[in-house]
Amino acid sequence: MSHAQPAPHVVQSGFAVHTRGRGFCDITGKVAEAILASHVQTGIANVFTLHTSCSLLICEDADPTVRADLERWFARAVPDGDNLFEHDAEGPDDMPAHVRSILTGVSLTVPVHGGKPQLGTWQGIYLWEHRREPHQRKVTVTVLGH
Repeated sequence: MSHAQPAPHVVQSGFAVHTRGRGFCDITGKVAEAILASHVQTGIANVFTLHTSCSLLICEDADPTVRADLERWFARAVPDGDNLFEHDAEGPDDMPAHVRSILTGVSLTVPVHGGKPQLGTWQGIYLWEHRREPHQRKVTVTVLGH
């Protein structure tokens, strides 16, 4: 006789992130709060931003120079105002922000264990703003599990 597993529990919530312009916003705590509120103990959390000029990433969270180095590398790889880009409707950082977002991604999947995001010792979840001006960004967290 087999015992059927109960259907997975799915909870979706969201939050806003107010950026200061180009740079990183640590959202690990907000994602952890969304997972805790879902009451899921074991499963996955999908974290998604509803924008095309910022991105999400899991990054080193102990040493801020890692994020500063990433910003400098991207400034060299995808410079603002590059004459390669035709799309500049919102300024010289418009198309570079889209390229940065595409290269780094707008969603993450994080394991959930014990009702918390299962991250490594030095890992944090960040929203990376690619525009120079401050923005309000929306993030959706969908938690699936038991």
